[in-house]
Amino acid sequence: MAVRFNFCRGSASRLALTISFHSMVMIGAAAAEDGKNAHLRPGNLMVSRTVYDNNPNNIRVGAPLPPNCAPANCVAATDDGTFPFVFNNVLSDDYFGVTSKIILDQLTPDGALVGSLEAPNSSQRGVSSVKDQIVASFSSRSELALNLSPDGERLTFMGYLAPVNAIDVSNSNTPSVVDPTNPVPNLYYRVVAALDKEGEFHFTKTNAYTGDNGRAAISYSRGNTTLLYAAGNAGNGSNPQPAGVVLGAGAQIMAAEKRALVAQQPGAPTPVASFNITELPANTKPDKVGKDDNFRGLAIFHNTLFFTKGSGSNGVNTVYFVDTTGTDANGRPLQCPTGVGLPNSSAGLPTAPLAYDEATLATDGLPNNMCILKGFNTTLAKTTTNVFPFGLWIADEKTIYVADEGDGSTKYDATSNLYTKAAAQTAAGLQKWVFDQTAGEFKLAYVLQAGLDLGVPYTVPGYPTGTNAKNKDLPWSPATDGLRNLTGRVNRDGTVTIWAVTSTVSGAGDQGAAPNRLVKIVDDLAATTLPAGEAFTTVKTARFAEVLRGVSFTPGTRTDHHHRDRF
Repeated sequence: MAVRFNFCRGSASRLALTISFHSMVMIGAAAAEDGKNAHLRPGNLMVSRTVYDNNPNNIRVGAPLPPNCAPANCVAATDDGTFPFVFNNVLSDDYFGVTSKIILDQLTPDGALVGSLEAPNSSQRGVSSVKDQIVASFSSRSELALNLSPDGERLTFMGYLAPVNAIDVSNSNTPSVVDPTNPVPNLYYRVVAALDKEGEFHFTKTNAYTGDNGRAAISYSRGNTTLLYAAGNAGNGSNPQPAGVVLGAGAQIMAAEKRALVAQQPGAPTPVASFNITELPANTKPDKVGKDDNFRGLAIFHNTLFFTKGSGSNGVNTVYFVDTTGTDANGRPLQCPTGVGLPNSSAGLPTAPLAYDEATLATDGLPNNMCILKGFNTTLAKTTTNVFPFGLWIADEKTIYVADEGDGSTKYDATSNLYTKAAAQTAAGLQKWVFDQTAGEFKLAYVLQAGLDLGVPYTVPGYPTGTNAKNKDLPWSPATDGLRNLTGRVNRDGTVTIWAVTSTVSGAGDQGAAPNRLVKIVDDLAATTLPAGEAFTTVKTARFAEVLRGVSFTPGTRTDHHHRDRF
């Protein structure tokens, strides 16, 4: 059941309530108190944040972690549920996280709050275990990307079918894909949430991303069919990984559900694309099967599906596209027989899962139908130290903006009060890639960093300002390390405006728990060298016990590209 609140201007008593039957939508208290119109307005921003409830009783000191662990896999909790100290537990429990509610804030492009939507969760009245609901894992850094469908009708993100304050959910198995070597024994579905322009949530659950998390999803509709594409990672056990883990990694495709979550019975994961480092001639030895597909961001542009990879020691941290033109006699994608190429946009988006040989899945992995976008990095992740792409926004056929989150180093100098390695980075921030027509490939034009203050600690009201004795006496105060998810708009004057969510470094036990920022910059779209005077400004800073994760436009915003050129 969906409950949609319509806040009118003026007195909060003028509240119109309409009820329809899909899922529950709640408007945040801030919007109610302000009495602002909470309708989704085309052209506004949507920002995802997740809020930890700061309950000391969420965990007790000495409790075994992960919950229900086998004795050989157990460690004792070092801190109770008090924020931010609770996340010191990650220093002993690598999988530590606490599920938390998801809030979508509607902002004007300049950052003024219009209203907030709270995704249904177990902390709300009437939301029992059989009702539609979704949570995030605080403080997983790779979750809650927001993506608007190409037709502008739906905004999508990913989370978990679990109650609020559940422990170590992000590394749990999914119910139908159980890896017995995963030290986190509990079972939870992953969920794709879609918010429509009427302010209603729709949910689709999946067995993909067992042992890890779904990071991003995007909806695509044609006729009466709505498909969901998703990006993420799978596997938290030993090698070789079970076939279901390989199936549930990386790039997924699924049909959007119309039924309530409790009525859905998803089967095996349905992968839509895969890459293997052996597609590149220099690499003859494969990585751990399935881990080359540890994807983070995704985008659709001119009927081509793009992905990014920017973490893990396997595979290549770079930008990819899915090739639907077919394969050659050697089984290699036609657009990139040597692993690198340019998309053929007339080929269209994939509409069905990959066909695979179940007998060889665990040993050989999936067939390969992905290419590295020509010009982007091809060096293996295990040997690169400054390539960490996260989200991407494609402004036009010749210009791609890539958010690089930085290397996460906490090297700190107390004399200068500076995270020195973060401050010295040259690739972290917003990368602008421009297509070189002569060379036939993309080239890095410049990196936008001014105004991010990389490595410079900042304070947040209520957040500790001293040092964390349990983490090398590093300062609690966070500093920006780079950027994660982003969105943008092409302006009529030939500029682009880009909004992005920052990554952080800090002395917190889990750096993802530190309050981060939403920033904005205006760039000259035609520029190929760094323009003078361009700098980021801060639009919003996360408050105590909350973090920002994704940014996009509201459902109902038209984002179609009408350019004739192609790569």
